[in-house]
Amino acid sequence: MRAPALYTAAGSLLLTALAAAPAGSTPGTPGAPGAAKSSRAAPETRGTAVAAARARAAGITFGACPDAEDLPGSMRCGTVSVPLDYAHPDGKLIKLTVSRAPATHKDPHNSKHRVPRQGALVYNPGGPGGSGMYFPLVGMIPEWKRVAAAYDLVGYAPRGVDRSAPLSCKDPKHFFKAPSQAPTYPSESYKKERVAQARAYARGCAERAGSALRHYTSLNNARDLDVLRAALGEPRLTFMGASYGTYFGALYATLFPSHVRRMVFDSAVNPDPEQVWYRNNLDQSAAFEGRWADFREWAARHDDVYGLGSTAEQVLRSYEKVRAELAAKPAGGTVGPGQLQGAFLTAGYYDDYWPHRAQALSAYLKGDPKPLIEQAGPHPEAAKEAENSNAVYTAVECNDAAWPTDWKVWDRDNTRLARVAPFETWDNVWTNLPCAYWPAPRQEPLDVRTGPGELPATLILAAERDAATPYDGALEMHRRLSGSVLVTERDSGTHGIAGGPNACVNGYLDAYLLDGRLPVRHAACAAHPEPEPKQPDRSRGAPAAHPAR
Repeated sequence: MRAPALYTAAGSLLLTALAAAPAGSTPGTPGAPGAAKSSRAAPETRGTAVAAARARAAGITFGACPDAEDLPGSMRCGTVSVPLDYAHPDGKLIKLTVSRAPATHKDPHNSKHRVPRQGALVYNPGGPGGSGMYFPLVGMIPEWKRVAAAYDLVGYAPRGVDRSAPLSCKDPKHFFKAPSQAPTYPSESYKKERVAQARAYARGCAERAGSALRHYTSLNNARDLDVLRAALGEPRLTFMGASYGTYFGALYATLFPSHVRRMVFDSAVNPDPEQVWYRNNLDQSAAFEGRWADFREWAARHDDVYGLGSTAEQVLRSYEKVRAELAAKPAGGTVGPGQLQGAFLTAGYYDDYWPHRAQALSAYLKGDPKPLIEQAGPHPEAAKEAENSNAVYTAVECNDAAWPTDWKVWDRDNTRLARVAPFETWDNVWTNLPCAYWPAPRQEPLDVRTGPGELPATLILAAERDAATPYDGALEMHRRLSGSVLVTERDSGTHGIAGGPNACVNGYLDAYLLDGRLPVRHAACAAHPEPEPKQPDRSRGAPAAHPAR
């Protein structure tokens, strides 16, 4: 459930190059039904109130963004201080970086009309490990201009991400290993090797972060959000979370329902405590198999363009042929089966990648490996950012909930699943396996739930065939947040649909954010058009993709 895309009409503008999921309880952490009310007296709750009061008094001083952020001059940046440990608000503080573009007040349809400001819209792109620092740039995209006229667009880097008390689990110089293998049915010796790597990674997180490691959690992300709300001077929060951002957004709605103005949950994570995070990942692996089939069927329909086969099975054989050749001789010395898998996994997240990936596969089979190398090859210059994102992803999900600590459980569950869903299953395991050996205390997930009248109406957006956050998660979120409204994009699987190419979805989004108007409980939109089978003007690299992710 990692970072989704924000779109232009012509295709997606990835605001982050991230992508991507789930083991013990911590005293004072709510977890059972009704815990939201009983947790009011918890030390962390009092600590959040103290930190929010201080932030409200201090505000945020916005100025030029650091050169390292590579943000345009029209955007302004600042910081907000939050406690590392909310049970001890007078203890160590960390600074979160924040970006903002003020409301433009410009009506894109009437230049003479000055649009009144409605406050700040805070955004999180998912992850864990995704940064929202680039979010204010969407105000320049046509689909977002109406929202940008009424709201200050606010992004931020959550704790551990980028410049916000950055977390690291290993030397970034050693993060990318290329070429690498990615066996669909790994041998016992390969499994033992990956178990050893997972143990080492978990140990590295503990050694590098020390006692701070336990404080990188979804609950603390929700508390940080309330402090940010106060620092922005907002009496109530207007928030849009995508992918993983929907999960800690739902935690926020449960913990602080009276602090909510409007909330959008785009591509919702299943918040059922029994699902967080181990079972969510099993469900995700199963869902990616269906999305992988969608891509192959699309490529088969355009066999006249790509020559990969006229059936999904034939396209699979073309893919497996390339996979076998890369295992024997990596393309450019860096692209092996692991890199191929990573590149095509992004096609499961975003269908606007389909023409690029199909073209690269086709070119390789015709003797030209360059497009595949460009799209799938590692980018050493991005190693630091990628390692940081992976470290935060791992820490948050491992801290959040109980995970199986016996390798035999992982092996049994995923061996069974790989028989019917081989595409992503084992890749997903290796991403999350450090959680089996995690050295920090595990929390008990909060029971996300609000009763009638406790929370203002919220909007849930979901694509019916989303693989990263399967549709059942949106249904579960809808059941648990009283008064929520679910808008479904039918027969579509792009991850993150707000502000995308679907005018119907965007109509519901604008009506809610700008006027507070929502359907009664459910609404549906037809799928956006499939991508056109054309040769891309330039290849796009593949962000590392994994769950909330």
